[in-house]
Amino acid sequence: MNFPFYIARRYLFSPKKHNAINVISAVSVCGVALATMALVCTLSVFNGFQEMIAGFFTSFDPELKIVVREGKVFDPNESRIQQVHNLKEIAVWTATLEDNAMVQYKDRQAMAVIKGVDDSFEKLTSIDSLLYGTGKFVLKDSIVDYGFMGVELVSQLGTGIQFIDPLLVYAPKRNVRVNIANPSTSFNQEFLYSPGAVFIVKQQKYDSRYILTSLSFARRLFNYDTEVSAIELKLRKGADIANVQKKIARILGDRFIVQNRYEQQADVFRIMEIEKLISYLFLTFILAIACFNVIGSLSMLILDKREDANTLRNLGADDRLIGRIFLFEGRLISVAGAILGIALGLLLCFLQQYYGIISLGGGNGDFVVNAYPVSVHATDILLIFVTVLVVGFLSVWYPVRYFTRRLLRKNE
Repeated sequence: MNFPFYIARRYLFSPKKHNAINVISAVSVCGVALATMALVCTLSVFNGFQEMIAGFFTSFDPELKIVVREGKVFDPNESRIQQVHNLKEIAVWTATLEDNAMVQYKDRQAMAVIKGVDDSFEKLTSIDSLLYGTGKFVLKDSIVDYGFMGVELVSQLGTGIQFIDPLLVYAPKRNVRVNIANPSTSFNQEFLYSPGAVFIVKQQKYDSRYILTSLSFARRLFNYDTEVSAIELKLRKGADIANVQKKIARILGDRFIVQNRYEQQADVFRIMEIEKLISYLFLTFILAIACFNVIGSLSMLILDKREDANTLRNLGADDRLIGRIFLFEGRLISVAGAILGIALGLLLCFLQQYYGIISLGGGNGDFVVNAYPVSVHATDILLIFVTVLVVGFLSVWYPVRYFTRRLLRKNE
C-alpha cells in the first residue's frame, strides 16, 4: 500500500489531540458534500425540464423534417425528394406549407402562422390528444376549409372554441407591389370556419400563433401551386432516427436540411443548455469556495501532527513525502465530500421524482406539472464527481506545499 496514502487515511479517521480539528474536518467534508449535492440536484432538474419539454414536442413535431437550406419553399416532386419518399424506413410522409398571415375575427386582429397540412398529418402526430372541443380533426369538406387554432390565439381573438362567423385570413400576394391607393388589392383574402375544436400544445410558440388547415387552402392563400415549405416524416417502428437522418441527408445533398425533433427546437434547447452551463459554473465556483475550507482543516492538522512529522524525518522521510501525506489527506476529504454529496443528491432526486416534495406552485393547475421534474443522467454524475475531484485537488495542492514547508520547519 502507498505509504503516504496509508498515513493520510489513518489521520482522516483517527481522533486528534484537539477536538476542534475533528469538528473542522467534518465541516469541510459537509461543505464539499453540500456543494456537490446542489450540483446533482440542479443539473437533474434542468434535465427534467428538458425531457418534459421534449415530451410536448413528440405530440406536434415530426420525428424528421426536411426543409430547404435557402428560400422558403421547394418542389416535392424533385427526383431526390421522391427517392427519399421510397425509403422503406418511412411510415408516414406529410407535405406542409406554412407562412405568416394576418387573421381577423370581428373587430380583433392578430398575426398568425398558417400551416397547411395534408390528410396524413393525423397519422404523423398525436394531434387527437391535443384537441379540445367537440370537433374532430377534419381539415376541409366539399364546401369550406376549417382552421384549428392554438388556445392562446383563440383567447386573443375572442372566438371561443366554437365560433359562428368565419375567420378572415389576409396574406400579401406574391410578386405584387403594394397599391398605395388601394392596399386591399395587394392582399389575398380567404375564410376559415370553426371545426369545433382547438389544440393545446402547452407551448406559447404554437398555442399563441399557429392555425392548422388544409394544404390546398395554404397554397391558395400564399399563391403556390405544388410547392411546400417542409416534408415531415414519421419512421417505422424500430428504425434508428439518427441513421435514417444521415441517410436522407446524403441523398438530398447540401441544398436541404434534415432536422430531428431537437434540431427543430434548437433555440429552446440552446437556451436551456446555456442556463444549465451557467448554473454548473456558478455552483462550481461555490464548490471551490467550500473546498478552501479544507485548507484551514489541513493547516491545523499539520500543526497537530508536527511531532509525527519529526518522527518520520528521523526515520528517513523527506519533506516531499511528508507533504504528500497531507496532500492525500486533503484529497480524501474531497473524495469523501464528493461521495457523500452525490449520495445525498441522488436520494433527494429520488424523493422528488416519486413524491414531489418541492412543488412549483399552489397546486391550482397554473403549471404543466405540480412539482419540479428531475432526471438523473449518469454523464452528469460522472462530470460532477470529476469536477469535485479536480477542484478539490487543485485547491489544496499549493496550500499544502506552503504549510508543510513553513509550519513544520518553524516548529522543528
